[in-house]
Amino acid sequence: MLTNEFYLNSQNKRESNARSYPRRIPIAISEAEGIYIKDVENKTYIDCLAGAGTLALGHNHPVVIQAMENVIKGKRPLHTLDLTTPMKEEFVEELYNALPPSFAEHAKIQFCGPSGSDAIEAAMKLVKTATGRGGMLSFQGGYHGMTNGSLSLMGNLGPKSSIQNLMPDVHFLPYPYSYRCPFGIGGDEGAAVGSTFIDRTLNDPESGIVKPAGMVMEIVQGEGGAIPAPDEWVREVRRITAEQQIPLIVDEVQTGFGRTGKMFAFEHSGITPDAVVLSKAIGGTLPLAVVVYHKDLDQWGPGAHSGTFRGNQLAIAAGTATMRFIKQEKLDEQASLLGDFLMLRLNQMKQDLSSIGDVRGLGLMVGAEIVDKTASADGLGSYPAHPKLAKRIQQECFKRGLILELGGRHGSTVRFLPPLIITKEQLETVCGLFYEAALAAEKEFIPSFV
Repeated sequence: MLTNEFYLNSQNKRESNARSYPRRIPIAISEAEGIYIKDVENKTYIDCLAGAGTLALGHNHPVVIQAMENVIKGKRPLHTLDLTTPMKEEFVEELYNALPPSFAEHAKIQFCGPSGSDAIEAAMKLVKTATGRGGMLSFQGGYHGMTNGSLSLMGNLGPKSSIQNLMPDVHFLPYPYSYRCPFGIGGDEGAAVGSTFIDRTLNDPESGIVKPAGMVMEIVQGEGGAIPAPDEWVREVRRITAEQQIPLIVDEVQTGFGRTGKMFAFEHSGITPDAVVLSKAIGGTLPLAVVVYHKDLDQWGPGAHSGTFRGNQLAIAAGTATMRFIKQEKLDEQASLLGDFLMLRLNQMKQDLSSIGDVRGLGLMVGAEIVDKTASADGLGSYPAHPKLAKRIQQECFKRGLILELGGRHGSTVRFLPPLIITKEQLETVCGLFYEAALAAEKEFIPSFV
């Protein structure tokens, strides 16, 4: 039998040095079903990474497989550029029905290349064309992709530091992060100060920021550490951008389709954005990305944004089936309940463990920030990040058959992103494995606290 080591060595020899996940999750996957994956050595793992949120229904869900089989057996087209098909029309209808009517009734859709990064690029080109302006606003801690333009919008300095000549005229604004509030205040007051800062900055004739073409925002910062923005702050940002006539682009690549407890994260605050970027779960496990936007922005001409693989027909069929299943089974409501349960359990663990500084999230998009409590806390009572301990906890989880990813400042937040089909019993198992792993890691790093 060939081992994980065999495949990893082969991968190391032949694949790019830019590969990332295999360095932290050193397995070769042979089978996958539901929330479980199995490696070539026949060990089973619970997958709480779920393709970085792509696998809303987990691996090989029957409704997704059936949709794909129907396409293949029916000799339906697999590749059509942006030519329309009955499957594509069905997909658009399903998507528009999932969106709030206030947004859908004025919406146009652009099928992009199959990644969220490409859809972000398309959204930026859209608003630059419509407004005739060039700059963009983004947020500290934000993540929007790895292409040149989308990388320019990223808060994390690591991937940007060695790349010269990124897109100019991007301005970063403070995001409400209560545990490490950029204003040193925290809570609702810190968020209110943040929105006031944005308002006054954009109204200041000497702010140094020329009126931008648009603002790109996550309602929950995913890679940034599972940080949810307060609803009132989101509403204030929408008010400010509307008054300033700055198109608001909401990045729902990871949050879309039930992940946060609503079909779309922007629904929590009740706002209507100007554009929404969607990928990951929308393709039902296959590559697909779109931008849905207000028709008034549709000022670009034919071919202004294109791509050979826009509108992947197999992904369209899988995505349609996924959207229907999420709505029929009310998986968004289930994600809300299970997310509350997960955060309750993690907060209970926080009382026993020495390593958890903060628990936060929305729906099944939850983070536990790992900190060093042997150091001094700051004025907010927040302890320094402990990336080495976070990495060790991730490794201990992996040894116990639980796959989790890290994110946030210094990679110190353990992120829980399971498929939406996970049950409460399975989530309890996840919590138990995480608790055991955290205890084991703490014994190594902070024995005086154990």
